[in-house]
Amino acid sequence: EALAFWRWAAGYYHHPVGDALLGAMPVLLRRGAAESGLLQRLWRLTPQGCSADPAVLARAPRQAAVWRVLREAPEGWTREDLIEQCGDCAAALRALLARGWLERAPLVAVEAGAARAAAADALALNPDQQAAVDEVGASFGRFEVFLLDGVTGSGKTEVYLRLIGQALERAAQVLFLVPEIGLTPQLIRRLQRRLGMPFGVLHSGLSDGERARTWLQARDGVLPLVVGTRSAVFVPLPRLGLILVDEEHDLSFKQQEGFRYHARDLAVWRGRQRGCPVVLGSATPALETLHNAAMGRYRVLRLPHRAGAAQPPQLDLIDIRSQPLRAGLSAVLQRLVQVELTAGNQVLLFLNRRGFAPVVTCHDCGWISACPHCDARLTLHQGSQRLWCHHCGHQRPAPVQCPDCGRRDLRALGQGTERLETELGALYPGVPLARIDRDSTRRKGELDRLVTAARSGEYRILLGTQMLAKGHHFPDLTLVGILDLDQGLFGADYRAPERMAQILIQVAGRAGRADKVGRVLLQTRHPEHPLLLTLIRQGYGAFAAAALRERQQAGLPPFAAQALLRAEAVQPEPPAEFLRRAVEAAAPWCSPDLALWGPVPAPMERRAGRYRAHLLAQAAGRPALQTFLEHWVPEIHRLPGARGVRWSLDVDPQELL
Repeated sequence: EALAFWRWAAGYYHHPVGDALLGAMPVLLRRGAAESGLLQRLWRLTPQGCSADPAVLARAPRQAAVWRVLREAPEGWTREDLIEQCGDCAAALRALLARGWLERAPLVAVEAGAARAAAADALALNPDQQAAVDEVGASFGRFEVFLLDGVTGSGKTEVYLRLIGQALERAAQVLFLVPEIGLTPQLIRRLQRRLGMPFGVLHSGLSDGERARTWLQARDGVLPLVVGTRSAVFVPLPRLGLILVDEEHDLSFKQQEGFRYHARDLAVWRGRQRGCPVVLGSATPALETLHNAAMGRYRVLRLPHRAGAAQPPQLDLIDIRSQPLRAGLSAVLQRLVQVELTAGNQVLLFLNRRGFAPVVTCHDCGWISACPHCDARLTLHQGSQRLWCHHCGHQRPAPVQCPDCGRRDLRALGQGTERLETELGALYPGVPLARIDRDSTRRKGELDRLVTAARSGEYRILLGTQMLAKGHHFPDLTLVGILDLDQGLFGADYRAPERMAQILIQVAGRAGRADKVGRVLLQTRHPEHPLLLTLIRQGYGAFAAAALRERQQAGLPPFAAQALLRAEAVQPEPPAEFLRRAVEAAAPWCSPDLALWGPVPAPMERRAGRYRAHLLAQAAGRPALQTFLEHWVPEIHRLPGARGVRWSLDVDPQELL
């Protein structure tokens, strides 16, 4: 079954099947590591440990913590699970083992009825949540796709938890896909409290050994649940009975290099293959998903209200044309931030641009900090005093004088989160502030630490990028200021407005999630933009409907199917010449239902020292496109210049960059 799934995926994306197969397996298994050395065992209490007096451990707090956790889980926990809950507990495990309180037990497959949800942690369902649980639950044992369209804070996670419990009671395995590593720690803790049994986690932050063990235990039916990022869609699960895809609209589900699959779409196909329900959850569904629902392919389950007593936040626009800004904030936003801080509430300020400043220039001669390898500027990172290209990774020390004229009047233009952190400290002195972006969370566990501290109220101002946009619950957060999303209104990619709307709604959803009223302010220089006005006044549903009408009029996906042929080389001529020959090779299979656009230079033509060009194939539908690609791709491999350039085919591309 797994082999058939991998073969289908490789065929759909026209990728070499051997590379797809190897990419779906953990590194250690690809290298031939012995399975016996990777399989894991459980730690559990012995009868002596179960009846032991915890007072004996009064002077051994780490041992006591491990003992308390294992007492609540008679089946036992893996070492990784215990580390997740108790920290580094290797010494404590050895000490308890020496006392005779612990034993090692083999992992076994979970039997029907073994799942036991902790009632104390379960939240009461409202009628919409209960209806969603009932409808999906009634489809167990057959294939059906559900779109769980729930506003931010509507309790989608509680619906997932109830469905996981129902699946495990049937001895079925569950695949739970999440978009990013950053969303997994709090979700994992919640699952641990509710399920009381080991489950698997897969993401790029794990060691090769951890990934291999989880993969093998899932394949052997030992793990009842696998939570993972996009590559987890390939994990063999012999008793797969439910697939959940959270934040299904998220771009990170699309692999952008090598085997360019989309995990959400593969999850749907895998559900069809296995004959089990698939739930796609989002507050801002992708336009493709909404189109499939409108065509009757997916069944829509709506959660239109926030869970509990929480109310949706109020959204307003602030026109910042000709307005002075301080720390990126208009005068209106500065005043409202102070009001909320005085009231003891939290404020979130969103700027999707990390670093100190996106460009450094010489005020005397006009020199600009350009990347030597890309058609892009180098971003100044003040903390490390380095210029950094966010496209190719090139770094160099920040100059103290102009490299061209030697003058010292260098100026940092524009704003990133690092700069705003400094300026906000001066604007609101003494107010605890947390900056959460890729730079501030590089150390393992730092993101979880910052989010946990923010949730507890330790920080009053939260400043960050899209890492803060989704999945986080801050009960004291009442004001969200979105400082700049205008680039999404006029991006080169036709999907840019959709991405902008999704980020805006996701960020806005952090406000007013508990019993406090929330407000969201969006600073813009284009307050009259029709899509923006529709989004603010009528919500994401109306915005998506208008965007779909535009896509249909323009003949763009989801009303068409696309494949993007990319080519790159160290010189500018070979990619364009290769793509021109690809156009000639396509001529015998072109039809009125298929168009080839290009070749043209990529929007960023030079990246990482290589020149890039694009050729876009578009057909009226997927069957026509797949038929064309079946004939065309073998011809591309045979082109004379195929070995002189680096080329790739991206079926259903999500970015045209």
